[in-house]
Amino acid sequence: MKNTKQTTSTLLMIRPKHFGFNPETAENNTFQSKELTDSPDEMQSKALKEFDHMVDQLRNAKIHVLVIEDSDEPNKPDAIFPNNWITTHEDGSLITYPMFSKIRRNERREEVINHLETDFLFSNRYAFEHYEDEHQFLEGTGSMVLDRVNRIVYACLSPRTSIELLDKFAVLKGYEVVRFKAQSAGVDIYHTNVMMAMGHDFVVICMDAIGDEEDKEVVLSMFKKTGKEVVEITIEQMNSFAGNMLEVESLEGEPYMVMSEQAFNALTDHQISKISNHAQILAVPIDTIEKYGGGSARCMITEIFPPGNKFL
Repeated sequence: MKNTKQTTSTLLMIRPKHFGFNPETAENNTFQSKELTDSPDEMQSKALKEFDHMVDQLRNAKIHVLVIEDSDEPNKPDAIFPNNWITTHEDGSLITYPMFSKIRRNERREEVINHLETDFLFSNRYAFEHYEDEHQFLEGTGSMVLDRVNRIVYACLSPRTSIELLDKFAVLKGYEVVRFKAQSAGVDIYHTNVMMAMGHDFVVICMDAIGDEEDKEVVLSMFKKTGKEVVEITIEQMNSFAGNMLEVESLEGEPYMVMSEQAFNALTDHQISKISNHAQILAVPIDTIEKYGGGSARCMITEIFPPGNKFL
């Protein structure tokens, strides 16, 4: 079944119980700050306020947000980033993914999956997590930026993004893979979605992070082929999470580009104008979540694409 939509008005977000710094993810997530200036209780308290405010802002824009409370045990410092362990698709399928951090594997919760299957009628479950035993990882829409309409998956390779699993996903879902290496300061970028965001008819991307000229040509030619306007950002802007955005839509069909205030403040007036030509910008303050979690607005959202295009 071909996807008919790039964006959705139905979002899943996990309200955290124990947000905090995860040393396992900091091993290859250079966006995380290791300067722990807040206590664990302060981190959780600040993150909770940021999360609740973000949900309010989305709902005020008439975007449907399904909020599920994190379970108290076991402790899951990154539960606020569910997009890494689950994706949903219009053909009625739901996929769960293998995670690099052992602590993060606890985020996969059967009650969340059962909730989605019951409320949205997802009927096909595919589980990739057994590949953790082979030390192969593919962290959902962190590892993969999906052009759902044109059935293309873009991915920068890293310890969290396996070539073999990318190919398995592509065969399963009928996607073409565009993979490349992307680095910042000589270190592999841990997730594709911190350097690239796919909109319905535009894309935000840090081309400077792609070192190989052939890779750049392939990526740009694919954007041209699929009619995407390219909004380029710099490495410095990427490091302020300006690549970690997500286009969603309201229940009335209005497009919104969700990003953090830090990301918005890093953009130039020209970049803001180009993005605003496609979607209204919704910028939310999530400084604590970005600092200690190393992820931003896009990472906090799992898109729900109900089967048969039956959107709320």
